[in-house]
Amino acid sequence: MRVTPCQAALAGAIGLNLLLLYCAWRGPGGSPPSCRPPRGVPGVTVLLRDFEDFENDLAGTARSFASLPVPVLVAAETAPYPPVPLPAGVGLLPLRPVADRPPPLAHPELNVRTRHVALVPDGTRAVPGLLERMRDALEKNAGDTRLVAAPVGSTPLRCLELRLEPRAWTARYGPGAPGVCRAVEGPAVLLLRTRDLFALPFPLARPVPTALFIQAAFRGWGLRVMPAAFPVARRSPVSPHGRWKTENLAETRRRRLMRDLGVKLEVLADGRERWYGCGKETARCFGTVHARTPQYLLAGRWTPPCCLRALRETTRHVTGVLEAAGVRYWLEGGSLLGAARLGDIIPWDYDVDLGIYREDVGKCRWLATAATGEPVEDAEGFLWEKATEGDFYRVHYSRSNRLHVDLWPFYPRGGVMTKDTWLGHPQDVEFPESFLLPRVPMPFAGFTAMAPNNARAFLELKFGPGAIENPEYPNPAVKRWGED
Repeated sequence: MRVTPCQAALAGAIGLNLLLLYCAWRGPGGSPPSCRPPRGVPGVTVLLRDFEDFENDLAGTARSFASLPVPVLVAAETAPYPPVPLPAGVGLLPLRPVADRPPPLAHPELNVRTRHVALVPDGTRAVPGLLERMRDALEKNAGDTRLVAAPVGSTPLRCLELRLEPRAWTARYGPGAPGVCRAVEGPAVLLLRTRDLFALPFPLARPVPTALFIQAAFRGWGLRVMPAAFPVARRSPVSPHGRWKTENLAETRRRRLMRDLGVKLEVLADGRERWYGCGKETARCFGTVHARTPQYLLAGRWTPPCCLRALRETTRHVTGVLEAAGVRYWLEGGSLLGAARLGDIIPWDYDVDLGIYREDVGKCRWLATAATGEPVEDAEGFLWEKATEGDFYRVHYSRSNRLHVDLWPFYPRGGVMTKDTWLGHPQDVEFPESFLLPRVPMPFAGFTAMAPNNARAFLELKFGPGAIENPEYPNPAVKRWGED
């Protein structure tokens, strides 16, 4: 049968209509790849991510940017509640997987089809052409620039330097030099290439700016600041209850983000510190240590700064109690090594060791109680107990947080200091009592502790020649210095 041109055109039109109906029937996020426009088409998609379910301006912000027109997506774990009347054409991108929905909803990158994406904070108003100017600025900038920021409101953005110290779990902010921004301070629209955004491990984590800045800094990405600003919406002041909820949610999100990014300390540009690791009421940041090698060391990191802070606090407290009670103590093992090398705890150490004279145990009521086998918590919340592994004592930061100082009871025998429990550590050896006659003060962990009178000779007896100058991890058979 011969098909006429009119019949072929009619058949083609019917097929196209059927395809469009099929795509529409599948709905947003459920359409197969053949129904989607090609990915990477020119343009900018606006993502609305940083907003609260309560007292938000989500509808107004979406309406303003949808009028440009550009694609607008609201990204949230679930649909906002109370429900928000989103303008026609604005899509909702649920980020939390749901068992009875098609998988693409769990993959936000499948829903952004433009080459660039702008993350817009709640309450921002669109400016015709500004997103395109940001995009052009990104593409014209050579080098490592991968982010462009434009302020929201009348206050200019403050350019910041951001230096990451992954081994120390720390992010440090400082004043940025012109053209060398790694972060900005102040509300901002952030634009980047879609492929860059979704190459990040946490592309839509909140708070969005902090999440992007830290992940970008890990990769050495630069940031350019645009002088032109987006207006901010005129809104009623947030209620006291709404402000309280916002602050609490922001703190929760920030802590979750820092946990995911491996940051336990932020040092701000003004010198203030934000801590995200363990404390008195929490467990410590690492589990049981095997073969004298904590898990973080195998991961190429050193002791979390919150743990070092807790160890310093515990050591200061314990030495103060011992001195007040007349218990003779001294820095032992790796702790003395840290004092001689740095005046502080070794950056990868996970406890502090002190030697004490066994005959002095009864002078300290907390040690005397612990010697009976009964753990005891002192007035400041430190927990004293006898170790289950042998004849020595531990003082924990708290009942919850088992960062601790070990107290090793030595006694003289024929002019040599010995003890009854030996755990097989290479440095666990007897030594002449003359090293303690007298003991001498030594800077350690922010205060002055007592130490053997010839630290170098003492340490070389314990660790071998050159111990102070040649760092080594606790168990070189498991992890050696320099293998990070």
